[in-house]
Amino acid sequence: MAASSVNPSVHPCDERLPAGQLLTLGIQHVLVMYAGAVPLILGAAMNLSKDQVAFLISADLFSCGIATLIQTLGLWIFGIRLPVIMGCTFAAVGPMVAIGTNPSLGILDVFGSTIAAGVIGILLAPMIGKLLRFFPPVVVGTVIAVIGLSLMGVGINWAASGVGNPDYGNPVYLLLSLVVLSLILLTNKFARGFIANISVLLSIVAGFIIAAMLGRVNMDGVAHAPWVVGIVLPFHFGMPHFDPLSVATMVIVMFVTFIESTGMFLAVGDLVERPVDQKALVRGLRVDGLGTLIGGIFNSFPHTSFSQNVGLIGVTGVKSRFVCATGGVILVVLGLFPKMAQVVASVPPFVLGGVGIVMFGMVAANGIKTLSRVDFSKNHHNLFIVAVSVGMGMVPVVAPKFLHATAARAGADSSQRDSAGFGVGGDSEYRVQWRAQGVRGAARDPRSRTRVRWRGSRGRRALRKSYPGSACWLFA
Repeated sequence: MAASSVNPSVHPCDERLPAGQLLTLGIQHVLVMYAGAVPLILGAAMNLSKDQVAFLISADLFSCGIATLIQTLGLWIFGIRLPVIMGCTFAAVGPMVAIGTNPSLGILDVFGSTIAAGVIGILLAPMIGKLLRFFPPVVVGTVIAVIGLSLMGVGINWAASGVGNPDYGNPVYLLLSLVVLSLILLTNKFARGFIANISVLLSIVAGFIIAAMLGRVNMDGVAHAPWVVGIVLPFHFGMPHFDPLSVATMVIVMFVTFIESTGMFLAVGDLVERPVDQKALVRGLRVDGLGTLIGGIFNSFPHTSFSQNVGLIGVTGVKSRFVCATGGVILVVLGLFPKMAQVVASVPPFVLGGVGIVMFGMVAANGIKTLSRVDFSKNHHNLFIVAVSVGMGMVPVVAPKFLHATAARAGADSSQRDSAGFGVGGDSEYRVQWRAQGVRGAARDPRSRTRVRWRGSRGRRALRKSYPGSACWLFA
């Protein structure tokens, strides 16, 4: 891989490249990370207008840029000061769609739960940082490798033009993805210096031009987008709502992103030869929380470090954090100029498919590289750790519906228990409702298998009289 010229007295991570190179490499990082997917998915799910979706894209870009600048440059107790690009996490898409499409909730509850999760994330980051001692190389390497392997499906789906596309898997898309992939490899093989460093950017531009010549690029968003959106103001849609269940859900998502970010930070530290200690990890995780807080305030969503940009560092060999900081500035600018943002978002998925395969594969390869430092010959338990972790980690990828039946059954049981207050069941003839002071319990009617609840000794005696032979038990 190509590497930038490094001043021996300056760590590669702190190297300041010429302005032209910073701008070009920053654009490369932005093109690799951004497709506007999260705002588009949520906008479509919540039936938002085109203007509202366009604003969400601008707010998303703006928030990503601010979070990236804080993460790379540092601010007080925030920022890992490594080459990291922050973006909206896809782990939050499902919960946000569920919250936003709930008739009793809405987009303001999405923003409220995002803000609350960000605040809680900032407060709990030091506690998560203390878990670093449980991340020896065998764990770090396995986590990074599994992240890369699990993301390979994303790159492959991009190559086929994205799941849900009626023309999914069109040979034209696959061929163009292969062309982009081949250009990346050929440029890295035969080019030198700065040209090799921007191999991904050159390949994306070439793929975009070819796709446009074939009429496979949709520029409608560019034509309808305004040139300037102005300042992205907080609470554009109104004051956020804080639904307790939604907040709890987003806090869980926050912890998931913390674990993923920990693996990514350790991978970046290994790539740039600046090991991540507990203090640095906590600073980085705090920005995950702060970025999520900023996102909720500025009408955006939870943030995390993007793995494809970690892979890009491995491809180019450019380790300067100021490159990613420049990418953050570009993201902020794109957030203020929607027409420019739409140009970036109009890059077809199949053009990014060839890039994604390289980027995510590079993440997995770095995990394997970390595992190469693990002693497998003298400590065979390490083999079991890797084997079981990879097997369990790949379950959602190789068998996406593995837990669907269990989740559906749990959801059905929960719905049945809670559908009628104290008396729960499908047949109202056998529902019983008692309100007495004392211990809670329940019984199951042997005739209808309906579960009913009781309170206190009076309720228990009445229940036994009404339902002879039913089994009674206490709720925890």
